[in-house]
Amino acid sequence: MPMFHASTYQVRRAALLALLREQGLHGLVLLPGHVDSPMNYRDNAYDFRQDSTFLYFCGLAQPGLALVIDLDEEDGATLHGDDISLDDLVWTGPLPGIAERAAQSGLARHATAAQLAPVLEGARGAGRAIHFLPPFRGESRLALGAWLGLADAQIGAAVSRPLTRAVIDLRAVKSVSEIAEIENALHVTRDMHLLAMRLSRPGIVEQEVVGAMEGLALSHGRRLAYASIFTSRGEILHNHDHSVRLRGGEMIVNDTGANSPLGYASDITRTIPVGGRFTGLQADLYDLVLDAQTRAIAAVAPGVPYRAIHELACRTMVQGMVDLGFMRGDPDAAVEAGAHAIFFQCGTGHMMGLDVHDMEGLGENEVGYGEGFTRSTLFGHKSLRLARPLQPGFVVTIEPGVYINRWLTERWQAECRHAAFIDYAMFERHAAFGGIRIEDDILVTADGRRELGPHIARSRADVEAACAG
Repeated sequence: MPMFHASTYQVRRAALLALLREQGLHGLVLLPGHVDSPMNYRDNAYDFRQDSTFLYFCGLAQPGLALVIDLDEEDGATLHGDDISLDDLVWTGPLPGIAERAAQSGLARHATAAQLAPVLEGARGAGRAIHFLPPFRGESRLALGAWLGLADAQIGAAVSRPLTRAVIDLRAVKSVSEIAEIENALHVTRDMHLLAMRLSRPGIVEQEVVGAMEGLALSHGRRLAYASIFTSRGEILHNHDHSVRLRGGEMIVNDTGANSPLGYASDITRTIPVGGRFTGLQADLYDLVLDAQTRAIAAVAPGVPYRAIHELACRTMVQGMVDLGFMRGDPDAAVEAGAHAIFFQCGTGHMMGLDVHDMEGLGENEVGYGEGFTRSTLFGHKSLRLARPLQPGFVVTIEPGVYINRWLTERWQAECRHAAFIDYAMFERHAAFGGIRIEDDILVTADGRRELGPHIARSRADVEAACAG
């Protein structure tokens, strides 16, 4: 896997040190990379993906590495890992040794993997703090427990909140080089979506289109940023079943994105009319979702709380649903009560970067909320991943949608929930409608926003033209 220049990682590590020292922290920072994760036996592992924070500070995408930073020393960063053994050499061919990997990352010090445990044990014995991030993989939790003498139940309380906040603050603001990586990914993602629009015709099985898109990504040397959502059951928000044979007349929600060569994500959703044309209510609701997205994108600016952008998208769609007869009453009151969740059960977007939901392994509330912003407990609103004020350099998604879910409708109707705002007869009449989502990736700039990547057919006319192509 390619890397940025070594100086990039040196600057990032220096910035982390400065933030932590400003807070008066001492001791060691431990940033373990990932190890191979077996699929069904040890030597048949899942496709390796490095921990994103390790990747951010080191750039090295190989298993079995760990970075230790001594906060009380100048240039006190050490890369731990092993050279390839003779036993492994015949299976992998020659690979860079730990000294070469350290040099690639701009690190002057390196040590073996076996030396890591004694270093940590010595620090603990001397009463020094060891700062680490929330682990989200089982292998990482086991390793941390062994290194630090912690039971699994103790790990959460021992996580370093100052380190977590410092990493989030650094990773949230994307550099020019990082933006270039995201846009690099978006060029491949555009081709994947246009291919899907051309292929989505009656008689084809969804999996055929998914396979074609993934093959296109692989042909460019990319992996997917997340498992594709490509489904005629678009009301199921994260439906990964691709077994349906398309008939014609339905709509496909295609939520698919490729990674860049350095692992940065893209995240695009388009809704495709099978047969090439949006008809009747499909056209009306598509235009409504596009209007909500257009207004939400226009509201993106530094200092604007993302929650306000989410609420704007919700109000816009409620007003449209009132005009179409699905909702009634005051849109502001409906959104405040959470009645909009009858058709929009999720949030309007999230942060994006090295992770498609950037840094959520560090804690969704830590990343998306922060000081002064509390997560709602209301159904729908509580699924909003990002509420905090936007800053220049943030990359966010804007992805409103309309999802008519018959099971949700039946349950809410039985409970008489939000009956003052919802015309349940209309939702019942269109129970088989499915879903519509339109999603793009937006950079917050000093004076507003910029839509990232090349244009991908988005208006109803452009999507229909792409399907015909």
